[in-house]
Amino acid sequence: MTQDVELFIAIAEIAGVFVGFGALISLTRKNAIDFPQLGRLRGVVSVGLVVIVAALIPVGLSRYGVTDRDLWFVCSIIFLFLVWAQIILSLRKLEYRELLTKQTLGSPIGSMFFWIMLEAPIHVSLVLAIIGIYPDLEPAFYTTALLFHLFEATFLLVQIVNYQMKPSTNPQDQEESHVLVH
Repeated sequence: MTQDVELFIAIAEIAGVFVGFGALISLTRKNAIDFPQLGRLRGVVSVGLVVIVAALIPVGLSRYGVTDRDLWFVCSIIFLFLVWAQIILSLRKLEYRELLTKQTLGSPIGSMFFWIMLEAPIHVSLVLAIIGIYPDLEPAFYTTALLFHLFEATFLLVQIVNYQMKPSTNPQDQEESHVLVH
C-alpha cells in the first residue's frame, strides 16, 4: 500500500482540480448556463468529489492497519456504493432523466462511449476487487476504477468546453461578438 499512497493522493489532487474547474465555471457563467450545461457541471463536480473520496479511503483505512484483502474489499464496496449513489441521486429528478434520454437520443455514440467505455470498466473493476478471485490484482482493479472515474470527469469537462465553443444562435450574442471582433 505504501507505493499506492502517493498515487492515490495525486489522483485526489487531480480530481480536486476538476471540482475547482467546475465550481469556477459555475460561478463565472452562472447566468449563462442552461440546464444541460448545469447537469454536466454537476457531473464534473460530483464525479470529482467521488474520486477524491475514493482515492483517500485506502490511504485513511491503511493508517488503521487495514491491509491486503480487507482493505481492497472494504474500499471497493464503499467506492461502488458512492458510484451507485451518484447515479441514483442524479436520476431521481424527472428533469435529469428527461435530459439523459434527450442526450442519449441526440448522441447515441457519445452515450455508448460514456456507459460502455467509461462506466462499465469502473463497475467491472470494483466487482472483481470485491469478489477477490485475483487477490494480487485488487489494488490494480481499484486504481483502474479510480482512473476511469477520473476519465468520466474529463469527458464531462470536454463536453462543457465544446459546448462553450459552439457559435451562439442568439442574435444579440452575434451582434455583441461582431462589436467585440471589430
